[in-house]
Amino acid sequence: MVSNYLDKLTAFIERTEYSVIPVGARKRAQLIIADCVAAIVGGMAEPEMELLFTSMSGSVPAPEAAPTSAQILGTQHRIDAINAALINGTAGTALEMDEGHQFARGHPGMHVFPALLSAAQVKPVSDEAFLTAFIVGYDIAARIGIATALNGNMHPHGTWGGLGGAAALASLYRLDAAQIKTYLNIVSSLSLASSRQTMLEGGTVRNVYTGVSNQMAHIGYQLLQAGFSGEADGIKSVFGGVVSSSFDEEKACELIGTRFEVIRNYFKLHACCRYNHAALDALWQLMDAHSALADITMINAIDVTSYSLAAELVDPAPQNVLASKFSVPFAIATTLVNRSSKVHSFTSDAVANPTILALAHKVTVREDPAMSAKLPDLRPATVTITLADGDVLEASVETNRGDWQDPYTPAQIKEKYLSLTTRIWSDEKAEDVFAAIMNMDNATAPSTFIERL
Repeated sequence: MVSNYLDKLTAFIERTEYSVIPVGARKRAQLIIADCVAAIVGGMAEPEMELLFTSMSGSVPAPEAAPTSAQILGTQHRIDAINAALINGTAGTALEMDEGHQFARGHPGMHVFPALLSAAQVKPVSDEAFLTAFIVGYDIAARIGIATALNGNMHPHGTWGGLGGAAALASLYRLDAAQIKTYLNIVSSLSLASSRQTMLEGGTVRNVYTGVSNQMAHIGYQLLQAGFSGEADGIKSVFGGVVSSSFDEEKACELIGTRFEVIRNYFKLHACCRYNHAALDALWQLMDAHSALADITMINAIDVTSYSLAAELVDPAPQNVLASKFSVPFAIATTLVNRSSKVHSFTSDAVANPTILALAHKVTVREDPAMSAKLPDLRPATVTITLADGDVLEASVETNRGDWQDPYTPAQIKEKYLSLTTRIWSDEKAEDVFAAIMNMDNATAPSTFIERL
């Protein structure tokens, strides 16, 4: 017999209307949508993304594309919705700047937005319907992540996030309870065997996990329409025994319909893995307080103490850009050298910079079990810098900036949005799209936000 939790998730997807979503959740979702757009457009400026979309789209510009096609963000190209979801989802993780959810231990927004966007471009919808579907999809993705004890050697990208994309499409298409349940059970079996080692080694196939997950939400819908079926309880089967050691049904449904998970998201301003961020936040405290750190030749040693996940990111000489984003020593060193932790500090030139690499080799990272015990509510770190004259500088943080407990301001999130989107877009277009996103909850007509992309 199917557990009641699945009925609760299904009912939430089927019955959640725009009018019952708190204003705070809607406003937060608009910022997340803007952040997703920024991560995708900024990521599309990377050379491998241009090669990917060119090879997949056949270089067909928008005016010649079929009316049922969807846009590859940051370009004038359009392609079928399934592959648009793949390409946009892949671009969205290329810079490691997409938002996330600390309790789900992953990135719900980027697993929902590309699938939903390509569907909405094929079948025009109101901003109100889009916003509702996004919030519903985000909630389901985060809840499955919260309830899942994912195997430690798996990367969360491409796993439970596909269910969020499916939930968003189910909301958008107004599926009934029986259809939603079958749809979720189908998509649960399309989860990837995603390797966590790819992020540590810089295997950029890792960026595609999210794109494939968005694609699977569309494929699952097509399978549903064709009459395919899944297990009676595919979520519990896959996420409670195949890719995970357990699945907590109570956690999956805790305060559902009352606590919207978009409220508990985090945003990223440092262009690297979230596990680096606590150490970088502490480092920035030191950099702001001590002018001596402007001269890196005066630094003898840097010691970082943090939680278990951060303590695994120890490679001082990463092999490529992606690997550099998963290295605490490199993140610390490039931030000190460049006086920045933004995208330009994590490039192929930075990875080859002998000054940065020499400084990275002065960084040691260790775990403090007491800090690890504070997960997932807090993510602490202490950075201690010993100078050549014997002075010792130290700063500590209890949680990452940008968490729901210590959020960035909307102005800071907009600044990040502009810095990423203007890698491709003009300032005028970037501002225009942002304004349309921030006005989504005032529109019941066909989406002005999508028109401006």
